[in-house]
Amino acid sequence: MNQEYEPEATRRDASATESSQASRGWWDRNADDYQSEHGAFLGDDRFIWGPEGLDEERAALLGPADELTGLRVLEIGAGAAQCSRWLAAQGAHPVALDLSHRQLQHALRIAGQAAETAASGSQGVPSVGLVEADAGALPFRDGAFDMACSAYGAIPFVADPVCVLREVRRVLRPGGRFVFSVTHPIRWAFPDEPGPDGLSVAASYFDRTPYVEQDETGRAVYVEHHRTLGDRVRDVAAAGFRLVDLVEPEWPEENTQEWGGWSPLRGHLIPGTAIFVCVADD
Repeated sequence: MNQEYEPEATRRDASATESSQASRGWWDRNADDYQSEHGAFLGDDRFIWGPEGLDEERAALLGPADELTGLRVLEIGAGAAQCSRWLAAQGAHPVALDLSHRQLQHALRIAGQAAETAASGSQGVPSVGLVEADAGALPFRDGAFDMACSAYGAIPFVADPVCVLREVRRVLRPGGRFVFSVTHPIRWAFPDEPGPDGLSVAASYFDRTPYVEQDETGRAVYVEHHRTLGDRVRDVAAAGFRLVDLVEPEWPEENTQEWGGWSPLRGHLIPGTAIFVCVADD
């Protein structure tokens, strides 16, 4: 692709294969900038559910931190594995999975830096397994994990979310918990702008046509899929999960940053993130 070409933004259908290829390429190309821009906010070993800054240490959506010890946890769309490192620090046994090779290289970089720091002290670095794979075809046996999580990983970018959810259900033990966050569906009706222009409805909430950025040949280089709130609930049920909570984090006063279309202005008025807390039915 011509690096000087500005991708064209449009709304059109995008298949599962096209979406997967676009996501892998986009994250490989943009991982460096993403980690440079947002790395300080995410931290090296914090578990943040979204741009609002809701921290798992406080929210305990996976359960009390002192009950995570020994649990096998799969993080999907892990990026640089910040969430998995927090889980490891609580005594869990996490595996961080991502489609992007470059994102996982950043996970190795951060782990290496932590190991160098630990070498000068007496405390070791908790281990995190890294796996490069597509969330729609998880390379694990049935019931391999006690719990799974995903903070804005994979699910917003796949054409068939039920396929991914069923794969997660397959690798979870009966009764296992899966918690995932996505852009709040209501945001799709508003422009992706942090300022006043992002406060007026500009599109139909019910238009499920994917958002696509494509190159000069028409090839998708970024794809994001919209599902309504009801769609997400039905997807969860269709995959064999029971929804036990739906969290819509409020924007905290101390968070003054802008992140794409997220901002204090919009965050105080409309939700930006939806977090689904699910349990695998027996």
